[in-house]
Amino acid sequence: MSGRENCPDGAPRPESAAGSPPALLAVFAHPDDESLASGGLLAWCAALGVRVSLLCLTHGEHGQTGGGAPRPGARPLRQVRAGELEAAARMLGIARVRLLDHEDGMLPWILPARLEADILDEILRTGPDVVITFDADGLYWHPDHIAAHERTTAVVAALGGRAPALFHVTVPPGSMRAVVDHAARVSAARRLPRPFARSILGVADADAFGAGAPAPTLVVHARDHAAQKLRALRCHRSQFDDCALRFVDEDDAARLLGAEHYRRSEVGAQGDTIVDRLAAPDAGGAGSAVGG
Repeated sequence: MSGRENCPDGAPRPESAAGSPPALLAVFAHPDDESLASGGLLAWCAALGVRVSLLCLTHGEHGQTGGGAPRPGARPLRQVRAGELEAAARMLGIARVRLLDHEDGMLPWILPARLEADILDEILRTGPDVVITFDADGLYWHPDHIAAHERTTAVVAALGGRAPALFHVTVPPGSMRAVVDHAARVSAARRLPRPFARSILGVADADAFGAGAPAPTLVVHARDHAAQKLRALRCHRSQFDDCALRFVDEDDAARLLGAEHYRRSEVGAQGDTIVDRLAAPDAGGAGSAVGG
C-alpha cells in the first residue's frame, strides 16, 4: 500500500550511507500498536521520504468487539482489524504492511524460532536501516508486546555486523492518564449523560502505560504529526468502545500525543540514524529537523 506524504518544502530528504532514502521497519504485535506507540515518528519519517514498513504479528482477533457479541452476518473481528490497520497505515504514510496469522494473546507461547524466522524474513525483505519495536515493558506489560520485544531483539543481535539500528519504544509515563483526565474534563463540560471513557484501546488501567519502563535515550516531539497520529488511531474504531481517545480533538493532539519515548538498543548498528536526527537527546529537549 502507499500513501507517503511529500517532503515539506525546504526540508532536506534524509539519505542512508549508500545515498538512497533510508528504510525503517516497525515490528508490533497487534493492529493499533503502531499508531499509539510510534504514530508520530512513523508519519514524520514517511513525510521525509523514508521507506517505512510495518510487520504486525497478529490480527488482534481477541480484542474488543465493539460492546458485546458480533451481530449475525458481521465480519469476523480479524477481518475488521485488518482493514483498520490498512487504513491507519495509509494515514501514517506507511508504504508496506505485512500482517501475520499468529494467534492474538499467544506470542509468548509460540516457538521462538518461528517468530524470529518471520521477523528475520521481513528484515531481509525490506533492508531497513532502523528497526523499531517495543521496549522490555511492552508499553503496559502486555505479554504479546514483551514477546515481540524479545524476539526482535534476538534477531537483530544475531545479525551481528549486518544488523540495522534497533530502537525500543515506550509510552511516556503519565501520558495516557493525561488523556483520561482530559476525557473527564470534556465529558463534564459537555454534561454528557453517560460516564466519561476511562480506557485506552481496551486497556482499563491508564496508569499502566509507561509504568516502570526503561528510561528513554531519545524523545521524539512529533507535534506537527500529532493530528495525523490521532487520525490513524481513529481508524482502529473497533477498539474505541469506552476509549478516552474519543475525546481528544486534533487541537489537543500535539499536547497529549506529540511526545514519544525511544531507547537505543545495545545490539544492532550504533551509528547516526534518522531517529537520532529527529529526536531530542533527553525528555527536556525539542526534536530537530533533519539536517538542521
